[in-house]
Amino acid sequence: MKSIPLGVYVDANSPIHRLAAIWKFPLLLIFIIGGAIFADTPLLAGALVIFMVLLYAIAKTPLRTAWQQIWPVFPLLLFLGAFQLWQRGFDFAATTVFTLLSAVMAAMLLTLTTRLEALMDAVEKMLQPFARFGLPVETITLAISLTLRLIPLQLATVNEVLDARKARGAGFSVVAFGTPVIIRSIRRARNIGDALLARGAGD
Repeated sequence: MKSIPLGVYVDANSPIHRLAAIWKFPLLLIFIIGGAIFADTPLLAGALVIFMVLLYAIAKTPLRTAWQQIWPVFPLLLFLGAFQLWQRGFDFAATTVFTLLSAVMAAMLLTLTTRLEALMDAVEKMLQPFARFGLPVETITLAISLTLRLIPLQLATVNEVLDARKARGAGFSVVAFGTPVIIRSIRRARNIGDALLARGAGD
């Protein structure tokens, strides 16, 4: 699970872990928006990445765990960087890639240093003022919570199917690969739906 995005929480005693989740969300937004606005050179964008590396060190995040969480976005960033290099030149491409990388690192650090229950409590508290306008706060919080939980589970299911096919020496087939993944996903969705109905979540 440590190689699956959103699939791991690093239990440590650091200032970042102790910071309340309700403050982490605004700080994350400020960092991402501020980086997109003010990081207009490769040097400034690279400084954002270095700053995030320092935060990972402060959070006592194991290097292997951090790398396993971040590396899946590298192919997309490299493709985007190559396209921007062709279209706009090196400076713009490097600035874009470093800025996006720092944003991804910041988002991953949030999930690595905050338990899911604390994240959901923070989301519910931030949305609560809008409940007076008819916003279904509990439903939105439940949907976000289920989404965050199911992403690593779904990716784990895909990995299990691929490992099973590899162990049997079977070649790759879209139908043979997709069928067990879909069946397992539907079965999991039904079980979750039944559990929610049993607890009155559908009322």
